[in-house]
Amino acid sequence: MIKRASGQDALRIALFQHDPILRRGIRSMLVDAGVDVVAATAEIDRAPAVATASFPDVVVVDLDWRSTTVLEICHSLTQDVGVRGILALTRHCHDAALLRSALGCGVRGYLPKLTRTAELVGALHAVAGGSMVVSDTAARLLTGLLNDSATHAGRGMVPELTRRELEILELVARGYDNRRIARLLTLADKTVRNHVSAIFGKFDADSRAQVVVHARKAGFGLGG
Repeated sequence: MIKRASGQDALRIALFQHDPILRRGIRSMLVDAGVDVVAATAEIDRAPAVATASFPDVVVVDLDWRSTTVLEICHSLTQDVGVRGILALTRHCHDAALLRSALGCGVRGYLPKLTRTAELVGALHAVAGGSMVVSDTAARLLTGLLNDSATHAGRGMVPELTRRELEILELVARGYDNRRIARLLTLADKTVRNHVSAIFGKFDADSRAQVVVHARKAGFGLGG
């Protein structure tokens, strides 16, 4: 498991990007924003070793290698190395199969490569804190995945969830209670209760357990 040295407060990022121009650009953008980029390389096969040696809070991965090796490495980073979070950058945010596979391998940030600096830095902090952050396109796909789960279970269709509801659903699927979710997301307890109630309503669920079952079948809650 990765253990941070005491006194290190800056967000630490390891970047794995095969395109050298994009790699330099993203690294420069993050450094200018105050992020500590502890590694930046195209050698995705070395990601577990690099992460073990450099103690990143989040690993940023180029998902457009489109190789099962990339997804296997993502799984190893979270399950074997103990990386706090993985954020994937892709040109294929519309690919539901890729999104499902990424979630199942521990990816908790899923954004297009042209994401603006402020949004990317915010997403990195959110993923480091245990939250899920996805693009608007991916959010719509996630609702589709939830509907696939509901259909297989003989339930009705799930209305589209907002990005905040998806973020909270991820934490509910991990087994977090409302108070813990509120602390993690810096929200009022009442605000979280209202969001959870809205999620239950959209699932037409009688219990939290029902929501968790369907969410986990769709790939939620598997990274924590």
